[in-house]
Amino acid sequence: MPKKAPSGSNPRSPQPGQPISLKTLGEYLNLSPATISLVLNNAPGVRSIPQETRDRVMDAAAKFDYRPSFYARSLRKRQSFSIGVLVPELSDSYATQVMAGVEEFLMEEGYFYLTASHRRKPDLIQEYPRLLMDRSVEGFIFIDTVLEEAFSLPTVVVAGHRKIEGVTNVVLDQKRAAELALRHLYQLGHRKIAFMRGGSHSSDADDRWICLMAVAKDLKIEVTPERCVTLELRVSTPELGFGPMNELIARGGDFTAVLAYNDIAAIGAIRALMNHGLRVPEDVSVVGFDDIQGAAFHNPSLTTIRQPLNQMGAVAARILLQRIRGQATFPDIVPIHPELVIRESTCPPNPKRNRNKRNYGA
Repeated sequence: MPKKAPSGSNPRSPQPGQPISLKTLGEYLNLSPATISLVLNNAPGVRSIPQETRDRVMDAAAKFDYRPSFYARSLRKRQSFSIGVLVPELSDSYATQVMAGVEEFLMEEGYFYLTASHRRKPDLIQEYPRLLMDRSVEGFIFIDTVLEEAFSLPTVVVAGHRKIEGVTNVVLDQKRAAELALRHLYQLGHRKIAFMRGGSHSSDADDRWICLMAVAKDLKIEVTPERCVTLELRVSTPELGFGPMNELIARGGDFTAVLAYNDIAAIGAIRALMNHGLRVPEDVSVVGFDDIQGAAFHNPSLTTIRQPLNQMGAVAARILLQRIRGQATFPDIVPIHPELVIRESTCPPNPKRNRNKRNYGA
């Protein structure tokens, strides 16, 4: 057992201006540099060291403002302890909630991440990973990004649907989500439902649409071209659904509910409906998707399909680190279960509203 450092003045105390190293800390504490390294890096085997000794090491490191050399650690283990995270836009509510889960898990594991927003530009989706590899990241997490090919590093995609060798996709169970959303409207009495389809640039768009159409067929809900619109803008603001909702209204179609592609589009759609004198949900019910942080605080609060975005980020980070460490193998797809959150934006259809179409196309 190492001897406890004597109380009071310690002749081994580092002098002012003296560089602090594992060796100087070891001399001060009368401990080996290896013991100090185990404690400061919380390395495997640290539990074999008495708690009192660990506390002394941490107190001394704080006293002399010692921090382990990241570069020395990286060279020793041939690791950078960093990953790359790519998102469409840093301001996107979906991406920020997923990244919060990624960050929380990585912090616990002693990893750092570098992030970049590619704004859905194919050339940046190809170039940014190469720039991050030049900075020695050990793997990638892509969020709501359509990949065309695999990279040479372990890769996890949140909301990825393409089967690519070496890529693990963390995805929401879109079939279950479609059932929850449409059955909710169906059970309220809605049969004339308008649909907002996501643009091809969004990785969830095609799979979600296929699942919605399958569930609509099972429920015998008629899907007509007049009640369908595709979101073309590549933005993460309510404008995403504002224009398409105006387009649906201008067609003069008869619908009592709208199933938006996501919460941001739903918020824009509600504003367009209100501008035309239509009340939500009394005249038109609206269902969103994602359950972003603002969904519960919008007026009316938004009925939506909750994706556990924080959990999805944490799962993606856990899988990536396990793949980097060679600790486990994973299937191509890791499913995440959705949840229906019922709030104020949906209610049974208003019979009087169906007889009076004066507001459509106003």
